[in-house]
Amino acid sequence: MDENKQKCSRSSTHSSSRFSHVNNLDDGCLMHIFSFLSPIPDRYNTALVCHRWLFLACHPGLWLRVDRAVKGLKEPGVFPSIEEAVSAARPGDTILIGAGGFHSASNIQIKKPLCLIGGGDLPDDTTLLCSRGSDSALEFLSTCKLANLTVKAELGCCLLHRSGRLIIEDCNLQCESNPLDYLSYAIITTAGGGCGPPPPPPSAAKIAGSDSVSVSQTRIMGGAKAVLTSGTLALQQVRVIYARTSMCFWFNVVHQLS
Repeated sequence: MDENKQKCSRSSTHSSSRFSHVNNLDDGCLMHIFSFLSPIPDRYNTALVCHRWLFLACHPGLWLRVDRAVKGLKEPGVFPSIEEAVSAARPGDTILIGAGGFHSASNIQIKKPLCLIGGGDLPDDTTLLCSRGSDSALEFLSTCKLANLTVKAELGCCLLHRSGRLIIEDCNLQCESNPLDYLSYAIITTAGGGCGPPPPPPSAAKIAGSDSVSVSQTRIMGGAKAVLTSGTLALQQVRVIYARTSMCFWFNVVHQLS
């Protein structure tokens, strides 16, 4: 009987060593695991588990943060404005924009692959405000992703897409009411246009590759059109849900074969 108990004890110890608890991993290993999670909602949800996971999930090594309350660069990876965060970001970084109040965003050029995410529970919690007279709030010249944000603009456009693949998920794009509403657009894409002779037909690699806009579950309010395209880019696969004050859109803007 004693021999059987010893065998069971050894078996139990061996089994527990094979299946160690995730919290037994060191901080560097956990952060490496977190880096493979999508920022929203997975990595965001890990911050709700415990104080240690909150610290690791918000570590500047995983993403940069924009907090208007910050004065100067006292805390590594935290910036008082979107423009400063974009300037400091490395290609592939994720920028978490703090909820509450308004963040100024006027003609901010993004020339590297980045992901900009609102830090609130809803898109309305994080608002980017484009000043009157600016061409756009954000101008994209590289592959980027926007999620969980509200962008407001007047007499211009919310988002100006020059090149790369732009992905917009669960956002609000609002063109403020103005007598010159016909000059306002939520999204303008010039990736397939330009002056001079018409471009040659896009190759299969080009179609599968870079220049495109993908919009999903995004409310668009005001303006002349939801999106203004040019050149070989065309609006496709449109789905719309009508509400009393706005419309929720799903669509793609991709190269059109002639």
